[in-house]
Amino acid sequence: MLSPCIDRHIQKKGIMESSPLIRKLSAFVALSHVELAMLERLHQRQRSFVAGSDLVYQGQSEQAAYILAEGWVCSYKVQRDGSRQIVDFQVPGDFLGLRSILLRTSDHSFEPVVDIQATEVLKDDLLELFAQTPRLAMAIFWAASRDEAMVVEHLVGIGRRDADARIAHFLLELGSRLTLVGLGSREEYGCPLTQYHLADALGLSPIHVNRVLKQLREAGLITFRHGRVTIHDHSRLVDLAEFDPAYLDQTGPLLK
Repeated sequence: MLSPCIDRHIQKKGIMESSPLIRKLSAFVALSHVELAMLERLHQRQRSFVAGSDLVYQGQSEQAAYILAEGWVCSYKVQRDGSRQIVDFQVPGDFLGLRSILLRTSDHSFEPVVDIQATEVLKDDLLELFAQTPRLAMAIFWAASRDEAMVVEHLVGIGRRDADARIAHFLLELGSRLTLVGLGSREEYGCPLTQYHLADALGLSPIHVNRVLKQLREAGLITFRHGRVTIHDHSRLVDLAEFDPAYLDQTGPLLK
């Protein structure tokens, strides 16, 4: 059961507020002591996964959802010819496979980009949390809606943006997402993705990705090297990508 003993868990508020998930959900709702305690109780099943080994695979049934605590994950679909399309990347604070606990089977796979730590969340526990704390249910629905908005933006990028704008937009988005959970800033952040990851996500070849990153670097806009992204001229990069962060909805809590 998830019902918390509030007095026992209040002292953990500081720890929970520093977690990526709490930082993320706090962009939508100002969480109460009770809600923080409920989330702390949700984090009971900690699991580790190694890079390159799917934690959820396409077609899997009866699977739990996960909350990513450390590391990066990519979600993807594989075609019959073996080609892969990366749908999105998950960073700490993101849910993995949230809708899969309601669908009969997972419609895509999740693969750790690096070794990760994640919390397993069972369907019954999540539904109980929704029933007991409607504001938390709204916050998690907000997070899921925001993820969908990002997928829509990625679809627009693949279909309509030039390669330089596509890559610039993607890296600006990553900076905003990581800033929200306290893992970077809009000017600089760690990024373990390879050019092959970017190619599979952005509908480009690795060679094309390499060429565009070189052009952006030589133009004094951005450097992506040794697992670190440094944005040298944020405003010019925003103009190039026509980046409007409104779809990320990170301007502050809507619910107090």
